[in-house]
Amino acid sequence: MLGPVRAWRGGEALPMGSPQQRALLTALLLREGRMATAAQLIDALWGDEPPSQALAAIRTYASRLRKALGPGVLVSEAGGYAVRMPSDALDLSYAEDLAATAEKARSEGDLHRARTVLNQALARWDGEPLAGVPGPYAATQRTRLEEMRLQLLETRLDMDLEQGCHAEAVSELTALTAAHPLRERLRELLMLALYRSGRQAEALAVYADTRRLLADELGVDPRPGLSELQQRILQADPGLAEPSAPAAEPAVTLVRPAQLPATVPDFTGRASFVSELSDVLSTAEGRVMAVSAVAGIGGVGKTTLAVHVAHRSRTRFPDGQLYVDLQGAGPRAAEPEAVLGAFLRALGTPDTAIPETLEERAALFRSMLDGRRILILLDNARDAAQVRPLLPGTEGCASLITSRVRMVDLAGAHLVDLDVMSPEEALQLFTRIVGAERVAAERESALDVVAACGFLPLAIRIAASRLAARRTWTVSVLAAKLADERRRLDELQAGDLAVKATFELGYGQLEPNQARAFRLLGLADGPDLSLAAAAAVLDLPQDDTEDLLEALVDTSLLESAAPGRYRFHDLVRLYARACAERDEQPNAEPPAALTRLLDFYLATAAGVYGLERPGDRTVDHLAPTSYPGLRFTDSRAALDWLYAEADCLLAAVRQAGQSGALRRAVDLLLAAKDLAETGVSARRYEAAATAVRDAAAAAGDTWVESRARTTLAQVHSTAGRFARADEEAARALPPARTAHDPWVSSNAPNERGIIALYEGRHEDGERHLGESIAAFRADGNRPGEASALCNLSRIHLAGGRTESAVRLAGQGVAIYDQLGLTLRLANGRYALGMALTQAGRLPDALDQLTGALAVFRASRQRLWEGMSLFRLAEAHLAGDRPAQTAVLAEQALVALRQIGGEWRRGNVLTLLGRALARLGQSDRARACWSEALAIYEELGSSEATEVRALLAPIAAA
Repeated sequence: MLGPVRAWRGGEALPMGSPQQRALLTALLLREGRMATAAQLIDALWGDEPPSQALAAIRTYASRLRKALGPGVLVSEAGGYAVRMPSDALDLSYAEDLAATAEKARSEGDLHRARTVLNQALARWDGEPLAGVPGPYAATQRTRLEEMRLQLLETRLDMDLEQGCHAEAVSELTALTAAHPLRERLRELLMLALYRSGRQAEALAVYADTRRLLADELGVDPRPGLSELQQRILQADPGLAEPSAPAAEPAVTLVRPAQLPATVPDFTGRASFVSELSDVLSTAEGRVMAVSAVAGIGGVGKTTLAVHVAHRSRTRFPDGQLYVDLQGAGPRAAEPEAVLGAFLRALGTPDTAIPETLEERAALFRSMLDGRRILILLDNARDAAQVRPLLPGTEGCASLITSRVRMVDLAGAHLVDLDVMSPEEALQLFTRIVGAERVAAERESALDVVAACGFLPLAIRIAASRLAARRTWTVSVLAAKLADERRRLDELQAGDLAVKATFELGYGQLEPNQARAFRLLGLADGPDLSLAAAAAVLDLPQDDTEDLLEALVDTSLLESAAPGRYRFHDLVRLYARACAERDEQPNAEPPAALTRLLDFYLATAAGVYGLERPGDRTVDHLAPTSYPGLRFTDSRAALDWLYAEADCLLAAVRQAGQSGALRRAVDLLLAAKDLAETGVSARRYEAAATAVRDAAAAAGDTWVESRARTTLAQVHSTAGRFARADEEAARALPPARTAHDPWVSSNAPNERGIIALYEGRHEDGERHLGESIAAFRADGNRPGEASALCNLSRIHLAGGRTESAVRLAGQGVAIYDQLGLTLRLANGRYALGMALTQAGRLPDALDQLTGALAVFRASRQRLWEGMSLFRLAEAHLAGDRPAQTAVLAEQALVALRQIGGEWRRGNVLTLLGRALARLGQSDRARACWSEALAIYEELGSSEATEVRALLAPIAAA
């Protein structure tokens, strides 16, 4: 009923007959089993002017329907008819039941379930209700069902805004207000969504457009609710602000995490601290959020205490416990964005629903904790600034934080300063691990051991574990070993160096092959290491490598970050490197280990690049590698590896640059260029490329410098920093020509050509691209040639040479197609779609751009996803479809958040303004153009002239 009137028995479609026959069935179905007289049915089908044989026609239709529907469905009663069927057999009844369920869930505060169920109800509509059914009754019911759909939509959109999904709602509301311009509730929701998206001027412009439209069409003013919202926006009413805990809608049921590390069975002492912290955490249950910060020197037992207290308090937090090591003791502490991403995944949020920015992730995290009782253990924090985004925002949850610094600037924190153990507690811990019988026989020696350990719990635990594992040792033997001050006393008395002494004890327990693994693995930068990367460092098979790594995990010198991934505590890594300096000299194994790791990353990244871009000669211009990488046959798996290893890979680039392995470092940047265009790793990629460029310049290596500058040109261009991009590309070319580097000689002028297009320097762009095409052809790089041809097409397009633009883009697409490319073909289809739009071949243009969009989304290319949406919007505007244009432009704005730069955002806003103006929403169009003009003026872009011309008629009016 909620579309064309159709019926099925099982999977078989039943014949519904003529439109009048369907009208009869419609009239009966909408009576929900009640009998309809012949007169009522005649009136429903023909109104005041029935045909002379109307009654006979009704009987004929009923007879045919009875045969089609089967026995017992359409029945005759007292000269009338009725339909008997289960209520869930009718899509309308099903939708009404879902709507009622959604309303109940909303009243109970379960917005996620309410929105999910309401979306299921809305999904029952399949185009126009009762489509093609004639008669006055169907017309009336069609209006009712459409009104029902709109009311459900308004309800769901209202809940979207309650959940903080305002940016996503703007696109849908823009389309709905264009389709239903007089529906004030939709206008009100659009105003609120725009305001919460930081677009106050557009929100006020919606009101102005609405007021003018109502006056012109109906001669009335907006209803009071709309006027009141306008005043509240003007006054920046805090009550209109984004909900304190907006949450993206998860695609799966919320998960109950249980991430606490195992508590130690022999936890000893600290009774007063355990009681104090447990009491503070207990206040979170019904009153306020509890924040407890445990501070102390390294090795003092902060984590052990925090984990013990957390386990002791688990019953107060039945909705789960989260844990993270913030790595604050090292040079590269964990970024809050990454931590929040891991927490959101642990709570059941899919990757696609995790926002990009720190602020959005923090808001979503707080929203997911709202109404739940969860304990968050933040271990090894650097400072209060690192911690603040990770704190819950409402009562019921608690945060337990460990750090080497006192967080006096963490508002509301309950601070605990943890000192070393008392001699009694230290001896008790030692005894529990070693055994009472052995300690009792040598009590004085045991006291010497714990004193030598500085009463630091970690040092005591490692020392006692060594002794417990060696039944032939006595306590006095261990005490004698620890008496050597050259290995221990200075470190134990020097604050952070005290932890080094305990690590020395653990290191002394290792077998030779384990010690070698410990030393070499500590050389690698990066947050962690995969098993495959560790195997490269050690030059061992993965099975043997895993055995060694698990042995190091057992000795607490290495942590298992996740299945197949391992990491060092920051201080343990520093100690491992000190061991490598001491124990490997004059052995050349450390640099060889790092070379193998770099070769592994380069070989694997080159394989991913080649899989995505068959025929591209870039991989042929990379330095040869001696150690093999992973091999992928599936593009998705290859990209998954690249993005998962992004931090480690870029850390390897920086480390290689610092160690002098500049050529491998820059080649790894080339192979991993996809990281620069995703919007996720672009900043880290830029930082690594900058470091390599500067190191190469200092070393006088012009080959590497020119390659690094070319990659930086691509990064700056992606970010909309065109002047800096052009400068880098221009400086890259002279040394590349001298050194005969075909990669830079072709890619740098290609980049300069597209930059010149963006800056309106068409003659320069054509010259650069001609040079690029020639260089690509000389190198036999067909995909590169196709890229430059597509870029040249855009130059011709900007100069009004539409026919040649279509031809050039077609040549590029033909090359990509011939090579069987996917991602690069999408770039070609993007350029061809632009040219076809300007040529007026809109169906062809839409086909090309839609295909490009699908590939960019699958490849996680956020920049080009947003730009494809923008170009699709342009094509729809050229086809005089402003409503679709506005929707696509809004989607482009969302996709281009945090990537693409302000210039591209200005372009989208200008297009959105054009669409809104055609929809009669001139005030909102003016708001978009005003924002675009401000962007262009700040950038000094020539597009400012065009926007001023758009604004001039409005200003004059």
